[in-house]
Amino acid sequence: MAEEKKKPKEVDINPETASVFEVLNSLNVNEYTEKVENEYGKQISYLSWARAWGNVQKYYPDAQYEVVKNENNLPYFYDEKTGYMVYTRVTIKGVTREMWLPVMNSSNKAMKAEPYKYSTKKGERTVDAANMFDINKTIMRCLAKNLAVFGLGLYIYSKEDIPESEKEELKAEEESNRKEAAEKIIKERIKELRGLYSQTTGKDFDKWYMQSAPDGLTDKTYASMKVTLMNQINKQSEKSAEKPAEKTAEDSAVGTVNYTQEEIHE
Repeated sequence: MAEEKKKPKEVDINPETASVFEVLNSLNVNEYTEKVENEYGKQISYLSWARAWGNVQKYYPDAQYEVVKNENNLPYFYDEKTGYMVYTRVTIKGVTREMWLPVMNSSNKAMKAEPYKYSTKKGERTVDAANMFDINKTIMRCLAKNLAVFGLGLYIYSKEDIPESEKEELKAEEESNRKEAAEKIIKERIKELRGLYSQTTGKDFDKWYMQSAPDGLTDKTYASMKVTLMNQINKQSEKSAEKPAEKTAEDSAVGTVNYTQEEIHE
């Protein structure tokens, strides 16, 4: 069954008074990410440009983007040694920011006009020549990256799973779960120590516990208390084994009767 993706949170701040970055950076866009596996089996996450632009238009309908073109009116720049590069510009509320992205294959190797080979630990690999499909795909990914500098999905590029706005909530939840798990372990350990204590000659477990663990039941304190109780139990067992068995009243009575051989035969 496919894992259900978390729905993006609605902005809980006022877009009219908050900055563009505050608004867009607060959005969770995990639902709109796409994963591509490269030749090494590594999963790479991409934010869908269409979804990204749709989210921007939802809050800033006057936003605009531009694909930068070269002197020949082509949407890419090319160098024989380094490969292809594309550029975009985004303007939101009067602020324009530019972004660039090289045309790469799924292994993040620069694509050029002609295919070429390179060596890896697993042998020789080939990078195919770039075509217009590769260039178009890179332009739209460049747009998504351009929107990230305005805050939208920025956490994806920093290799984090959630936006800044949800970190504190997650941190608090994790801390609560950690405390709950720790309390459960302590309760189980106290129960175990109480059971061991009942096998000793001690009379007041609570008093002994408070004296033995005045600062709380840490791992070190728990181990020390358990060893102490186990040693006491072992000593008591050894003493019981060494102590001669007491005669019962029946044994004593039998021992005082002297039967003759004739009486036994009768």
